[in-house]
Amino acid sequence: MKPVDPRLLRYAGAARGFLAASALIGVVQTAVTIAFAWLLTDAVTGALAGRDVSGSLLWLLAAALLRGILIAASDAAGTRAAAKTGMQLRSGLIAAVGRLGPGWLAQRNQTELAVTAGHGLEALDAYFARYIPQLVLTVIATPVIVAVMWWQDWPSGLTAIITLPLIPLFLILIGMATRTVQKKQWQTLQRLAARFADTVQGLSTLRLFGRDRRAADRIEQTADEYRRETMKVLRFSFLSGFAMELLASLAVALIAVAVGFRLLSGDLSLEVGLFVLLLAPEAFLPIRQVGVQFHAAAEGVAATEDVFDVLDQAGSRVRGVHNSGRAPEGAPRTGRADSSPPVLPDLRTGDRRLVVSDLRVRDLPPVSFTADPGAITLIEGPSGSGKSSLLAALRGAAEFDGSAVFAGRDVRDLSPAAWLAWAGQKPGLLRGTVGENVALGDPEPDADGIRSALDDACADSIDGDRMLGVQGSGLSGGQAQRVAVARALYRHATGPDRVLALDEPSSALDPETEERLWRSLRERADAGATILLVSHRRSARDIADQVVALGVSA
Repeated sequence: MKPVDPRLLRYAGAARGFLAASALIGVVQTAVTIAFAWLLTDAVTGALAGRDVSGSLLWLLAAALLRGILIAASDAAGTRAAAKTGMQLRSGLIAAVGRLGPGWLAQRNQTELAVTAGHGLEALDAYFARYIPQLVLTVIATPVIVAVMWWQDWPSGLTAIITLPLIPLFLILIGMATRTVQKKQWQTLQRLAARFADTVQGLSTLRLFGRDRRAADRIEQTADEYRRETMKVLRFSFLSGFAMELLASLAVALIAVAVGFRLLSGDLSLEVGLFVLLLAPEAFLPIRQVGVQFHAAAEGVAATEDVFDVLDQAGSRVRGVHNSGRAPEGAPRTGRADSSPPVLPDLRTGDRRLVVSDLRVRDLPPVSFTADPGAITLIEGPSGSGKSSLLAALRGAAEFDGSAVFAGRDVRDLSPAAWLAWAGQKPGLLRGTVGENVALGDPEPDADGIRSALDDACADSIDGDRMLGVQGSGLSGGQAQRVAVARALYRHATGPDRVLALDEPSSALDPETEERLWRSLRERADAGATILLVSHRRSARDIADQVVALGVSA
């Protein structure tokens, strides 16, 4: 683990500001520490000499108060910086996922990403509030205090210079040993979160097949593994702290013994000897604290490394596109390559056709067709023939070869939100009202438009103000599907030039409701809409203007 990863400064402006503030506070703290030691020395030696030390005591109190204020300011600045940095990294992570596209996201464990962006980045508090300030103090205070010790008594300064490197040496050795353990602990936590989420999501199925107890046992095993890994990290942490304290205590003891003998022999004055003895622990304190706080900050640092990996991948994608005008070799050709506003197709020519030529997803047969405005293009074929994969390719969720052009632009150069209104087999509803789910992505929802979309999707019996739970819970399968179709219809209504793509929209509907939905789609097409319809229902042929059959040999 690097003390300060350069990528943190590149991706989080708050971290740069905090480092500058920590450096400023560290300089003042160093000056106050030296002044405090000198004032205390003056007060003690003055009292022994019978002088009036009331002034020194007042200044000593002021220095102690100022030192406390500086420590509190450092803690407060660290807490604020941790919150701002976490927010910036979360925003950067979301933007990076958007640039990498749904195809990249489909290959990742979303629960692990959620744990990283949530719990992981929250662990940055210890890194910013305790680790970085001590690291900055080590860089600033330690050499300055050692230099002052050398200036006042060079044998003591020499002893400090010889013994100080032993502490970072042991810190590096222990850090190398603990890195693997800490990484394994973090990965175990991610695996535990993913397993728990999967179990909760599929609990009804697991209970039905009598596997719920086994799933619970696996979660318990993973939790126990996380406990063991955590205890390993704590053991290394205690070992590191003990080593730091022992080495620092021995070093200060060497200085103290040498100063004591020289005071007895008369080779050193009490004023210089006491001043050096007061400074010696302060010279070793920051580097000792770095070793102690190293483990407390490790979890947050591990999370930032995962975030940086995602941000680096997104940055590589952007550089590859900017340098060559196309996605880099081997990169998924999905979505847009940067975080600029959605690219809109040029419809001034009136060309709103979708032309697909030899589009191939993985090892599926190539597909070619042209979807014209005012027509319903039915995509049909047996299970596994690539119907849903075709729509996934068009919306940027799957890599593909060949070409797909809408309004004269390659769809890989367009934001899916700019040209596509889509509803998939999984409703993908969110927590909130039905109306909020229908108008998803619209900054100014239209209540009449929401109601009209629900009516056209045969969901007229569902109240738009009805509150849904997590993942849209609270609706039956058929109701959820109709709300998802209503969302696509609403989006198409806000941009009639978009292609309306529906994947098995009637799979959970009864024949009567299905017929109503087909009539609604036919009316849309007659009004000029370009519609792609994936369906295995024979009734869909009655409204289709052309049929594209997949998985049928020539």
